[in-house]
Amino acid sequence: MKIFISFLLGLFVFGLAGADVFGQQKHRKLTIILIRHAEKDKTEEEVTPDPRLAPEGEARAEKFAEIVEKYKPDAIFSSQFKRTISTARPFARKKRMMIQFYNHRDLKEIAEIATAGRFKRIVIVGHNSTTPALANMLIGQEKYKALAETEYDKIFIVRIKKNKGKPNKIREEKVINY
Repeated sequence: MKIFISFLLGLFVFGLAGADVFGQQKHRKLTIILIRHAEKDKTEEEVTPDPRLAPEGEARAEKFAEIVEKYKPDAIFSSQFKRTISTARPFARKKRMMIQFYNHRDLKEIAEIATAGRFKRIVIVGHNSTTPALANMLIGQEKYKALAETEYDKIFIVRIKKNKGKPNKIREEKVINY
């Protein structure tokens, strides 16, 4: 009988600690950093739907890597276009992180991935229409419009406090120019 009770007690303690030990605990505070890709090569845009970054875009991607470092992201996602991947690459290289890909046509899916609790801080690189649309989806209101074709200098920061059994609370959301 003592062995059985000890076994049950052990299972109970293991169950309490297990979520933390195996990384299954849902993060209670979440920071999502959304950015549109940097400047694309306009001359290439005329001949391909998937242009590379222009030289000024490459420089902006490097600057983005410096800025986002202070948030200490534990994941970086990009759509599968040259310009978004190239915008994410400097930070990913610096931190030796693998860029993960999402379907830019399925914002609901990336929103679910971002808020599922697997990450505490996540970067998502998108496009002039998808970045503000994703920000709107995350904050639950239509606050941001699509960015102008020439607008590359905004970072959307969404902070969510996850409340168990209650609706999540947007603790802070802001747009910073860089």
